[in-house]
Amino acid sequence: MEKFIIPKDYHSELNLHDTQIAIKTVKDFFQNLLSQRLNLSRVSAPLFVDPDSGLNDNLNGVERPVTFDIKEQNGREAEVVQSLAKWKRYALKKYGFSYGEGLYTDMNAIRRDEITDNIHSIFVDQWDWEKIIKKDERTIATLMDTVKVVYKCLRKTEKYMAIQYDYIEEILPHDIFFVTTQELADMFPDNTPKEREYYIAKAKGAVCIMQIGDILENGERHDGRAPDYDDWSLNADIVVYYPVLDIALELSSMGIRVDKKALLSQLKKAGCEERKNLPFQKAIINEELPYTIGGGIGQSRICMFFLRKAHIGEVQSSLWPEDMIAQCEENGVQLL
Repeated sequence: MEKFIIPKDYHSELNLHDTQIAIKTVKDFFQNLLSQRLNLSRVSAPLFVDPDSGLNDNLNGVERPVTFDIKEQNGREAEVVQSLAKWKRYALKKYGFSYGEGLYTDMNAIRRDEITDNIHSIFVDQWDWEKIIKKDERTIATLMDTVKVVYKCLRKTEKYMAIQYDYIEEILPHDIFFVTTQELADMFPDNTPKEREYYIAKAKGAVCIMQIGDILENGERHDGRAPDYDDWSLNADIVVYYPVLDIALELSSMGIRVDKKALLSQLKKAGCEERKNLPFQKAIINEELPYTIGGGIGQSRICMFFLRKAHIGEVQSSLWPEDMIAQCEENGVQLL
């Protein structure tokens, strides 16, 4: 709870009932706009997967997935998904999607090792999306163009919500600022990666931080990234400045997915080459899956941002430490 923030004189502009209505307003508008602009169709997605399939997202490689056994299937083990980054690419092929088409889905996950604060919960809800591209579109230009589309959807959603609710003012800048992790390290060599994100987000309002996962010139990584979905040279996070908490707030993580060359290289760098023998990874090596770009957009994160809430628990139901609950009650933060 050392990161927990109570903004001075904070109060929610909406009561619990009206907050629920506003959450639906945000979600309906944004997902409809995103699906139109990126040509995405909604599909159903799994809550859990077979751990031997290689489909689960191992995030930074240290988080423990929630597991359970299935009585009917002789105690077979299943894992609750941590994200659907890999599953989506497999689904695009299985469901018969074509070039230029994509899918999106509601992804619900449990991240049992998450340290909770104003913006982190053990319950994760996001829109996971994925779209088929051509091999020659695996470029930084494709990534940047797609980021601009997603960002425009965010801006239009903010404009829409400002019309619906008088207390909401537009704060997102017209354009998003692009920067690589190495450029960011060069700008702020004496700061941590999170401090760099804060300074650039506060200065620019909205920033796209690219090329996350590989080692920088200083010998460190900006942040962890699983080696077998994003191409570390072609990925990005959309981060905005959030004045309610005075923080840099990540709203989306996305990227062009690995091809055979990038997968083998990144598995070696990550020290987990054994994963190349898993079914999903073998399908990439054998070039059986389409080339894609995709990402995740936090549902509770954008609701929190657009409704100007101080705690993610004001827009989602989860479990919180008792002392956090007590502080929220004392300071007008209405947890669901």
